[in-house]
Amino acid sequence: MNADRIAQFEKMASADPSNEMAHFSLGNAYLQTGRFAESATSFERCVAVNAEMSKAYQLGGEAMIKAGWEDKAVVFLEKGFHVAASKGDRLPQQAIAKLLESIGRHAPLLAEEAETADRLRDAGAFVCRRTGRPGTKLPSPPIRGSVGAWIGENISAETWRQWIGQGTKVINELRLDFTRDRDQEIYDQHMREYLGIDEEVLKEIAAGSAVSKA
Repeated sequence: MNADRIAQFEKMASADPSNEMAHFSLGNAYLQTGRFAESATSFERCVAVNAEMSKAYQLGGEAMIKAGWEDKAVVFLEKGFHVAASKGDRLPQQAIAKLLESIGRHAPLLAEEAETADRLRDAGAFVCRRTGRPGTKLPSPPIRGSVGAWIGENISAETWRQWIGQGTKVINELRLDFTRDRDQEIYDQHMREYLGIDEEVLKEIAAGSAVSKA
């Protein structure tokens, strides 16, 4: 299955080099199969397209460390640390700090941008959790279920519209047919990756859902 996923993502990245999620998904697939150098290169291409994708810095830095490229990893991770801090992406920020510590380095001191997202929220602005930028709150959850509710509370309408465009590319490139459960799962996986809904966020969503049912 991993070989099939890698082949799909390689095709997507080759067909559209500006597709940040193709590079992200390919880097993640390489990372999971131990192809660390190729993974690192894919994550570098991802942030070249979208320099604010903090999760890509985290996973790319991990791949670089595992590939034996520690000096390169430090530069990449330090940049990602500042990006995550400026957006209020606490989980990737903490993960990046741990990766730096694992190779005997310390997370960089933060400048004023570390509090940018928090200041915006304190001022009453709706701040998109994916971009760290103020935006328009969605009028209602865009999809059903607890993940849809989380998106409605944390993702801006502008970012959601961008995902719809990206999602169309995913459907066309992978020729997804939603009458097949597996194709729906592939689409949902791409959506979660694009919106930054990783395993930690899914745990957060599950915990929130459990509390609301109690």
